[in-house]
Amino acid sequence: MRNLSMMTDFYQLSMMQGYLDSGLNDDQVVFDLFFRKNPCNSGFTIIAGVDSVIDYLENLHFSEEDLHYLREVGFRKEFLDKLKQFRFSGDIDGVPEGTVMFPHEPVMRVKANCFEAQLIESSILNLINYQSLIATKAARICEAAQGDAVFEFGLRRAQGPDAAVLGSRAAYVGGCVATSNVMAGRKFDIPVVGTHAHSWVQKFDSELESFRAYAKTYPDKCLLLVDTYNTLKSGVPNAITVFNELRAKGYEPKGIRIDSGDLAYLTKMARKMLDDAGYPNATIVASSDLDEDKIHSLKMQGARIDSWGVGTNLITSSNCPALGGVYKLAAAEHNGELEPKIKISDNPEKITNPGFKKVTRIYDESGLFSLADLIMLDDEVIDESQPLTIFHPVYTWKTKTFRRYALKELMVPFFRKGKSVYEKQTVQQVRNHAQLELDSLWPEYKRLQLPQIYKVDLSEKLWKLKQDMMHQYKNN
Repeated sequence: MRNLSMMTDFYQLSMMQGYLDSGLNDDQVVFDLFFRKNPCNSGFTIIAGVDSVIDYLENLHFSEEDLHYLREVGFRKEFLDKLKQFRFSGDIDGVPEGTVMFPHEPVMRVKANCFEAQLIESSILNLINYQSLIATKAARICEAAQGDAVFEFGLRRAQGPDAAVLGSRAAYVGGCVATSNVMAGRKFDIPVVGTHAHSWVQKFDSELESFRAYAKTYPDKCLLLVDTYNTLKSGVPNAITVFNELRAKGYEPKGIRIDSGDLAYLTKMARKMLDDAGYPNATIVASSDLDEDKIHSLKMQGARIDSWGVGTNLITSSNCPALGGVYKLAAAEHNGELEPKIKISDNPEKITNPGFKKVTRIYDESGLFSLADLIMLDDEVIDESQPLTIFHPVYTWKTKTFRRYALKELMVPFFRKGKSVYEKQTVQQVRNHAQLELDSLWPEYKRLQLPQIYKVDLSEKLWKLKQDMMHQYKNN
């Protein structure tokens, strides 16, 4: 991965120089990375981008060219000399990539000196926010497809090469089975798919001639795009003609793709035509600006579609263009000790949870189904032999008691003293983990519209700390 040291906001560097001037640059701080709202009206968020964050931190350094530029924009020599020696040396914990998370839970916890912790904020937010957004969007689309294969076709509409490649990976993590993006396929070992475009059909003197030429080149994987001129009057009949010719030579066709028109009506009619012609196993692939809502609607209409190619609305997450992940100070060194810190706001949603924290997931006694999450201070321990009562962090009279349950701490070490201690996973392993995480959720949390809100509560100790600190600042 290329060095992204300069991919930071200017004010990060400004604060770093200020910390140096104030003698605070070596003070230890703790930052939490979290989000306040699930994207795309979802009931959950799949975390992706951890692999990119680890690569970023391992390659983080400032070149002579970087330092020359920063000198030109006004930074002083003492600060630049410090940057010249910069290497990340802190501790980071986080949830494994592919983990399902919910609002206000720490996804990543950074413990480092002020100088280092401040620099990395913008980049790790960039890497986690976008990839988690696309992984979550893909999971929703795959949920709507109800087990049908979903292909990611978004390369030409992605917002730049990085978004296209990392978006393909995130879509695969979220459940897509393949991508059209050859670079992503090669880089991440993702299956690649694709047939031909309308231009192929237009280039030949006739649609039938174009289909025959394609079948000649790819006799064992012939899937034809049938909507260039007239789907039912020429496209499907011409495809059937070529399929008959292939079968006579000992090959079985793969199927057809429809990219426009009334997909519900056209696929029903195309299915009947293919079945009547003796091709019940020929698949029908649909594309055409699909998303989870359109796929759900087509399913409700009884469309005869076997797999789905989804491009623009997936790779751009068009109805929700960003995941609002934030990076907030939770603790800072004072007289050699870490003191909890809190941000107060007139908007209650923006009041942060103070202190050095962890997230514990509560499962049913089988360990298979997620029931609730508990944000706790890091030194807290739960006695699993005793009943566990949690309460809503705002409406505290709303409680839930678990008597038979299993617990799992979600965050694992990523870095210790600047060295990566996290065993990187292949994209297939991350995808498998994400699927297990989704399988652990009740259907009510995964429905496309108005999903049930998953319980995320604070431990009593953390809740009391937060209340005390809010009252303290209120009375100042």
